Amino acid sequence: MTVAGRLPRRICTFCVMDDSNPVIEFDTAGQCNCCRDALARRDQEWWPGPDGKSRMEALAGLLKREGQGRPYDAMIGLSGGIDSAYLAHLAVRELGLRVLAVHVDGGWNSEPAVRNIESMVRELDIDLHTYVVEWQEMRALQLAFLKASVLNQDIPQDHAFFSTLYRTASSFGIRHFLSGVNFASECIVPRGWGYPAMDGKHAQAIYRRFGGAPLQSYPFMGLLEFLWMTRVRKQLTIHRPLNYLDYNKEHARVELTRGYGWRDYGGKHSESRFTKFYQDIFLPRKFGFDKRRLHLSSLIVSGQITRQAALAELAEPVASPDQLRRESRFIAKKLGLSASELERLIDEPPVSHLDYPNQMWLHSRLSAIKSALRWVASASLASSPKRE
Repeated sequence: MTVAGRLPRRICTFCVMDDSNPVIEFDTAGQCNCCRDALARRDQEWWPGPDGKSRMEALAGLLKREGQGRPYDAMIGLSGGIDSAYLAHLAVRELGLRVLAVHVDGGWNSEPAVRNIESMVRELDIDLHTYVVEWQEMRALQLAFLKASVLNQDIPQDHAFFSTLYRTASSFGIRHFLSGVNFASECIVPRGWGYPAMDGKHAQAIYRRFGGAPLQSYPFMGLLEFLWMTRVRKQLTIHRPLNYLDYNKEHARVELTRGYGWRDYGGKHSESRFTKFYQDIFLPRKFGFDKRRLHLSSLIVSGQITRQAALAELAEPVASPDQLRRESRFIAKKLGLSASELERLIDEPPVSHLDYPNQMWLHSRLSAIKSALRWVASASLASSPKRE
């Protein structure tokens, strides 16, 4: 029986991660390594109290000092999702920063996400730089990934997003990027449920194997270029301000709806129609993964939801059968496939990312270095004197 056909045998006794994750481990009390790891990192990555306020003030002071004589203090990515929207609100309204918002259009924006971006830019009176990925190239790369039968089908979108954000910051001379990634809702990131989007060599290898004509404009970025930009030349420093407050998505949703007319799009990262298909249809059917477990387990670790409430949410279907069929038909049509062709691609046996050329060894070392440097930077901010 395939992975997608196997029913989970065991659920963590603390969070709601289960053994659909191929590298999960349980201790004698039934608690999994995913939430144990997150709990061990919590005090080093998330500061929801007075310490976080001090760190936030120190960060704002640093960005304003280094932004003197420049048009912007920092750059943010704006997807139309709740995290990036709240970060924009925080940066401009509460910290008084001058930010450049960047949006990368990969061809899959949902209608609510587009309206959210327009509303945030208008109400905050910030500059927006939009980069549109050439659709035929995005489509060709996504088809190649579907044919490769690998787990992370969001790489074509995510790689374009991040590489464009980093290069845009460099071209504008912006040295600081504010990321909406946060511990409170994203602290559970098990190795068995993903593959890094920034492995440009891997994406190119899959396209060479399953694609067609060479991609002329798609913004590939190798890990070495990323390292050179962020670690060697230090052109760009990435900050995670949401980790300096008691970030709660529901509270953020209320604030954004009241202040900006923000509209919900349904589901984490569902501001992209393809990501919604990937999380709601592709992953459960092909790999037996329900990505809601990641988000809900993160909320359990951060104390925002009980395990019982998370289990109750998981007991409900992510969407009705009719909704899932309509979503699949939409994706197939936009990719130029018939409904049956898309179904066949989903039903092909899963293939490991590591079966294709990659730079995972370099990414693993980079992740360890980034974690250490993030801790050092946070410690430095905590000890920095506040300046008016």
